[in-house]
Amino acid sequence: MSVPDPHGQESSEPTPRKAGFSGRKLLGNRIAARVVGGVLGLCILLYAIGWYWSREPEPFDVVEEAAKAANVQNPKELPLGYTYSTTLIAIAETLLHKPGGFLLNDVFPPSVLLDNIPNWELGALIALRDATTALRNNIARSQTQSQEDPDLSKGEPFLYFDYRSWQLPSSESEYEKGIESLEAYRARLMKRDANFYARADNLRQYLEVLEKRLGDYSNRLSASTADRQPEGSEVRHSELGRTPWLKLDDRFFEARGYTWAAMLVLKAIEFDFRDILGNKTALVSLQQIVRELENSQESHLSPVILNGSGFGLFANYSLTLANYIARANAATIDLRSLLQQG
Repeated sequence: MSVPDPHGQESSEPTPRKAGFSGRKLLGNRIAARVVGGVLGLCILLYAIGWYWSREPEPFDVVEEAAKAANVQNPKELPLGYTYSTTLIAIAETLLHKPGGFLLNDVFPPSVLLDNIPNWELGALIALRDATTALRNNIARSQTQSQEDPDLSKGEPFLYFDYRSWQLPSSESEYEKGIESLEAYRARLMKRDANFYARADNLRQYLEVLEKRLGDYSNRLSASTADRQPEGSEVRHSELGRTPWLKLDDRFFEARGYTWAAMLVLKAIEFDFRDILGNKTALVSLQQIVRELENSQESHLSPVILNGSGFGLFANYSLTLANYIARANAATIDLRSLLQQG
């Protein structure tokens, strides 16, 4: 049926077809808008979760944590080693049970898209391994030929399990076994059925490892200001030692994680080794190390790790952190020398 034209002509195109086409177009626009909105909403959600999970854990009071675990009012009632072992347990539990859990081995978003907090976890894990190994090999043994503690010999290898494993067995499940062994050792300390020798030679063994770690992190962070490759030079970029731009934040947060955990271990040492530190007037040196590591944990203003040069407009976060770590390393050398002289 034709539709009359106002000018007297007839139109052969039916109007219902125009209405149907417009309706389908409107429906398609609505679907596209919903898809775009859903994608944007998902991106915002993942960003919010990633931001929440990327927050660095706060330090804790090691003596208060130990007294709480032992259910005592006076920390002086704690046996030697209880604060040290409790600190190791608390560091491990922080790695596993902080917001987001252990992210270093995740393969799904949003955690797979994060790199700052996973590198922080790696640094803290390295510090945890160093302190646990020192406890097993030196502090819990009276002599080099004495028998090692059964719980520590069982639990320490679990903490060295591959941190990238997300399948069975997962990193988390193996680290939990390590925590259980540390808890068993701590319980035996409370019953006076385990050993903890707070001697100068045992402490020197740990400080020697700490000294090397701090020196390594200081050098790696300072590489952010290494000379750039000269034009026309055939020397490869990696041979000059300058940190690649995409690796700046990885090294920065790994060092932050290590210094966070090492700072807590040293605070536990300050309490459990208080007699030997006081006798050798080494307490001031230990407190200097702790103070420098505390300064390294100051919050940073920029959402990205800046890498300014010289006296330019922007700061160099890596170089600032390297300065604190280098000062802590120098104090560690002084402390080890004092303990050796006595």
